[in-house]
Amino acid sequence: MKFPQQGQPPAALLSSLKARKSNDVRWEDGRVFAYIYDAGDEAKQLLKDAFSLYLMENGLDPTSFPSCLELEKDVIGMAVDLVNGGADATGTFTSGGTESILLSLKTTRDYYRDVRPDITRPEVLMPTTAHPAFHKACQYFDLTAVTVDVDDDFCAIPGPMEAAITANTILLVGSAPSYAHGAIDPITELGQIALRHQLRFHVDCCVGGMYLPFAKELGYDIPAFDMSVPGVTQLSMDFHKWGYAAKGASCILYRDRAIRRYQIFSHANWTGYAVINPGVTSTKGGGPIAACWAILNYIGRDGYLKLVQSAQEASRKIVAAVKEIDGLEMMGKAQINMLALRATDFNIFPLADAMKARGWFIQPQFGFANSRENMHLSVGPHNAHNIDEFVADLREVTAQVRAAQQGVEPFVMPAELRDFIVNSGPEVMDQLGDLLGGDGSTLPGKMEDINLMLNQLPADSREMLLGEFINRLYNPDTQQ
Repeated sequence: MKFPQQGQPPAALLSSLKARKSNDVRWEDGRVFAYIYDAGDEAKQLLKDAFSLYLMENGLDPTSFPSCLELEKDVIGMAVDLVNGGADATGTFTSGGTESILLSLKTTRDYYRDVRPDITRPEVLMPTTAHPAFHKACQYFDLTAVTVDVDDDFCAIPGPMEAAITANTILLVGSAPSYAHGAIDPITELGQIALRHQLRFHVDCCVGGMYLPFAKELGYDIPAFDMSVPGVTQLSMDFHKWGYAAKGASCILYRDRAIRRYQIFSHANWTGYAVINPGVTSTKGGGPIAACWAILNYIGRDGYLKLVQSAQEASRKIVAAVKEIDGLEMMGKAQINMLALRATDFNIFPLADAMKARGWFIQPQFGFANSRENMHLSVGPHNAHNIDEFVADLREVTAQVRAAQQGVEPFVMPAELRDFIVNSGPEVMDQLGDLLGGDGSTLPGKMEDINLMLNQLPADSREMLLGEFINRLYNPDTQQ
């Protein structure tokens, strides 16, 4: 697209934007089990109004926009209260869980540079189920990610975690829950390990921070996971997931205020104004924090209890139904609303495409370590009214997909092709066009064949191909 010579009227531009959304997943009708966190029409309108009220404000300078500062302090205070942070706890509002995790690892690295300068190759110890944001942070900040296998319920195992600690370990990681299977790591036991070895311990509550406290209050079997657990030193939690805030709302919390000094960037050694950034970015739009403050106060504890109860009941219906569907089974303990289901005797990837053809969006997940390929569902209250229809379609489509595969030899990637891809670089995309449904410059239709092929490749080869696909996909059309 070329830069426009003349401006266009707002009505035409809004019409064009609406038209562009026509190929997006239709989340409004509650048939999407990922990405969307919807607390209802009134809540969405409040988010729009609060965001718009702070559309132009910039939290970069609290002396110019002190209301942004006050809103952030309120929101962090509510988060600290919810996860039992204590009187000395503090935190920073961020753009998302990834920024929260980036800040946590950057802060830990810089703290250890100060107190343990003998550690020159710092390591972050995490289960294989830890979110990729931890690996991204390690890549960004020159840290070594050390991963440890998990048990059959996809929870970290304290013994092997402790055994993997070395003289270079600076941080332990646990999830409450991990995204893929909704598994809650044994935070209490990991906290004791952190205390014994005098290590910092990050609990990733990006998904669970606005869900688990209410599930526990409702009487569900939720193990200890928050900052009340001895040994937990920092915790990330997202407001824009089960807190239903507008996207761009998360936080990183610390048990002790002094440690946050290592997070803050301060620079006055140049010709311009002094730059002091608590987070990664300098510009800090007021919209996300205003919308977050508004939604937390709008829903309140009583409202979140109702929303969590609705999501839990919908999830229990799905779990009960899967137990009765031949060829499917749940993975892990399936305690909360983050579910994973796998096929017992057929290729599951066509099932995701077949459900999509009926208007349902479910996330396929590749096999890795002891987790076989599966489908993930994040079940929210916005899905609740559709669960019976979803279950009926899942039962019918599973039978159809399973029957279609009976007597058909499953695809096994030829060893020569696998070796060729493993030993190639990104340019291999040019030679895999037919298999991948194109040269990577456009979105494919059905994903089953692509997912099946990627599932049979080593993880680093998947990463190479997917990274190159995104590199090509996001190139602009400069001729249009």
